[in-house]
Amino acid sequence: MLHKTKGLVLHYLPYRETSIIVRIYTEKFGLQSYIENGVRSARGKNKIALFQPMSLLDLVVYHSEKKDLHRLSEVKCSAPLQSIPFDVRKSSISIFINEVLNKTLHEQSENEALFFFLYKSILTLDHQLEHFENFHLHFLAQYSGYLGFAPQNATEIETQFREFAVNIPIEEDTKLALNTLFKANFDTHMPISKHFRAHILEILVAFYRLHVEHFGDLKSLSVLKAVFS
Repeated sequence: MLHKTKGLVLHYLPYRETSIIVRIYTEKFGLQSYIENGVRSARGKNKIALFQPMSLLDLVVYHSEKKDLHRLSEVKCSAPLQSIPFDVRKSSISIFINEVLNKTLHEQSENEALFFFLYKSILTLDHQLEHFENFHLHFLAQYSGYLGFAPQNATEIETQFREFAVNIPIEEDTKLALNTLFKANFDTHMPISKHFRAHILEILVAFYRLHVEHFGDLKSLSVLKAVFS
């Protein structure tokens, strides 16, 4: 049966000579995999650029609850990204967020609130003209709430670190910043140094590791730190 839905591209893999299998987080069905034939050939109906990670799409899809791999009937870009692909700072943040999503999004069912949080987050990053150097911190703080493990305050993080022997200090000024961060939105400007930003990021990533099974290391973390150092 055909369904219309919005989607956020997470990842794709080459399949056979000219096709791909693309993982898309959708508004209607959560995380799904689709096969797109011929997209890597000159004669393909759709271009590979449509399926770059973090692309925002309008889709018409064939969906069956009995299948793990579905097909796309129609694909078009719903909101072309204007700045993320061309700004190294924004693209580094986008790559980082994409890696986090690939490690944490597993739900194969509708979650409209989560989908539109992710959709609007990408558009917000794309549209922000300044003060987006902390965007990834705000994202991790807000996203933890949708995943179900947002802390009440920084003291809760400190307690969990102590319980699980995570050896990262959380000083009083760090607690104040974390408490502000978990109550803030993307428009909240937090003027902090690059070293303090890296420290907050280390804490947030360690907090995610405690709550997300197989979260592991983030390859994009070193790039992100280098860009904002």
